[in-house]
Amino acid sequence: MPAVEKAAIGSLYQEHHTWLFRLLNRKLHNSADAADLAQDAFINLLKKPKHFVDNCDDKSGARNYLSRVASGLCVDFWRRQQVERAYLDVLALRPEAIAISPEQQYNLLETLFEIDKLLSQLPDKVATVFILAQLDGLSYQQIASKQGISLRSVNNYMAIALVKLAKLMDGITND
Repeated sequence: MPAVEKAAIGSLYQEHHTWLFRLLNRKLHNSADAADLAQDAFINLLKKPKHFVDNCDDKSGARNYLSRVASGLCVDFWRRQQVERAYLDVLALRPEAIAISPEQQYNLLETLFEIDKLLSQLPDKVATVFILAQLDGLSYQQIASKQGISLRSVNNYMAIALVKLAKLMDGITND
């Protein structure tokens, strides 16, 4: 990264970090989480400085951009919390004899977060059909009946899901 971009992001950090932290703290009601997400917002800038520079030409533009980044980070944060709560609820129902280690729990949660992130990028109908087939184990005919759609639509939705998820997975592994 050129020294000019580093200096610009450094001054941007000094100028906007407190404001961004306060914004996130109001949304999250937790200063530790707000501090983490504020740092994540600036890390995102370091990863894509040109995108930021191209979209911001003044102080209000910088704040608008940071506000959008912060909103996206909050959505991801809340989604992760929702997935984690659901996982912990299921885990609490397991007998202790078959409980999994903390490391296995962490790895499973990270996998669930990635799956959730991928599924959230599919259209709702496509995601629903995919989940019914893959998680609930329903046949395509059962899905068609349950969703009130044609068997052809189920086939099309599954094809869309598989192609889109393959592309998304390839993007994750190539980052």
